[in-house]
Amino acid sequence: MVFLLCAATSLACAVLLLRGYARNRVRLLLWSSLCFVGLTVNNALLVLDKLILPGRDLLLFRNLSGFLALALLVYGLVWDSE
Repeated sequence: MVFLLCAATSLACAVLLLRGYARNRVRLLLWSSLCFVGLTVNNALLVLDKLILPGRDLLLFRNLSGFLALALLVYGLVWDSE
């Protein structure tokens, strides 16, 4: 249940940040929302890995999605600071 709640919370944050970006066009909101989309994928893979497909090892895909999500945020922070 906790894994599902984490995925739902990440999705809700991504949707709210995307709505904020659509309204204000602040690029930091875009990068943050893309990061939360990646974290939603990460949490969905966690649910798949632990609950639905316990025999499969999705650790590499989970780590890759988390890394890409945070890399997007860091890139956005560095790019918008200039």
